[in-house]
Amino acid sequence: MAKILGVQILGMIFGFFMIYYTFLQHKRKEFTAKEYGFWLAFWAAFLAVTLMPQILDPILSTLSIGRALDFFIIAGFLFLIFVSFYTYTIVRKNQRKLEDVVRKIAIDRKK
Repeated sequence: MAKILGVQILGMIFGFFMIYYTFLQHKRKEFTAKEYGFWLAFWAAFLAVTLMPQILDPILSTLSIGRALDFFIIAGFLFLIFVSFYTYTIVRKNQRKLEDVVRKIAIDRKK
């Protein structure tokens, strides 16, 4: 049996907590059934990779990345950059809509 590392224990605790949190969000009707299913599958895959990191060996060898931790660091940075950009675009879109609404209200009040 392989030795479980401290990082794996932290990953397991995090994964189970996120499964529980996802369940709570679904019960509060903040997630649809599809969203709940997606996040449940995502966290289950996260737990599988946490417990059996050798699952990633074919991907790591293809990308010429030596360690799984390096892969997760790179993937994490890419994910954060993507989320930041996506959030920025959503905020800008909402800002433009808000400006249009304020402009229309101001014009209506002026008339």
